Amino acid sequence: MPGQMSEISWYSIHNIEDIDTPALVLYKSRIQSNIKKALSLVRQPGDLRPHVKTNKISEVCQLMMEAGIQKFKCATIAEAEMLGMLGAPDVLLAYQPVGPKMERLFQLAKKYPRTLFSCLLDDLHAAYSLSKIFSSAGEQIAVFIDLNVGMNRSGIKPGEAVSFFKELQSCKGLRVTGLHIYDGHINDPELASRQFRSDKLYSEVETILKEIQALMHLRLVIVAGGSTTFATHVRRQAECSPGTFVFWDWNYMHLLPEAPFELAALVITRICSIVDQNTVTLDLGHKSVAAENPLPRVHFLNVPAAVPIAQSEEHLVVQVPDSAVYRVGEVWYGVPVHICPTVALYEEAQVVEDHQVTTTWKVLARDKKITI
Repeated sequence: MPGQMSEISWYSIHNIEDIDTPALVLYKSRIQSNIKKALSLVRQPGDLRPHVKTNKISEVCQLMMEAGIQKFKCATIAEAEMLGMLGAPDVLLAYQPVGPKMERLFQLAKKYPRTLFSCLLDDLHAAYSLSKIFSSAGEQIAVFIDLNVGMNRSGIKPGEAVSFFKELQSCKGLRVTGLHIYDGHINDPELASRQFRSDKLYSEVETILKEIQALMHLRLVIVAGGSTTFATHVRRQAECSPGTFVFWDWNYMHLLPEAPFELAALVITRICSIVDQNTVTLDLGHKSVAAENPLPRVHFLNVPAAVPIAQSEEHLVVQVPDSAVYRVGEVWYGVPVHICPTVALYEEAQVVEDHQVTTTWKVLARDKKITI
């Protein structure tokens, strides 16, 4: 029957009847495989600085550390603290701290001295405020100058980087470590096109880097890219920052066909009602899968003909060729279009090993605050 699996698929869970839905499920061996594949693409482990905003889970970050990854990037103080709790050696807050986040970052650095924390800056007023907090305690925080290379959401214009760097030299509490670029707007379907645009952009950034290094007489670092441009940066003198690779999702699976990563995170759902001969309803609402994209926001591996047509907070209404072949309570395995915000909707993830859910991992950094 169309709604049933005729063979044991990689994603099937033998003890599925014990798992309530909707649920986030993670396939541990596939996560480990994706980590190895990411490492195989770069020249050395030090060139990889994964962004943990996708996973937000201590155990996933621990798997990366066990594989040899020592540097990380994050988006929130909670994510940074999660990494500090693990003893991660190097953590970049890829965000310019404002308001109370500045003091929280200072407290974070005090509480987890084994971790070198850094952050982004693109504004002098923010720089002065951050410098005052650290310098008044006789401390320094490493900072990266954030360059706006086309995303147009943060960063200074590349042409202003040298003068900005000069101004930062007067801030005793700051230590300029490098440049940061996020080029997520480079998302052409063809890798060759992405490479061409990335090469042009990166050459401009290298020119800026050399000019600043001539003034500083120290080596600076470039932290570059995300998932769409990961492949374009892997052979450069740069730290690459993909995030989605650990779990992968429907969007990147189709946008980046050359990428070697495999799906490692799904949402499982059950039919909670059969509406008519062509319509069924699942318990997979806005609260259970990222809703920022238009429908379909999820695709079902074991029911590929299903077409989502409406969604509310708790329900997903789906059109099927013939609802008579399905039953209430049947489990569907879904691939989110966008996994990152989907993970943040769940307090915990079910971990699958050898087709069995064996444990749960807390999505620790989905919270705004852990202790700081």
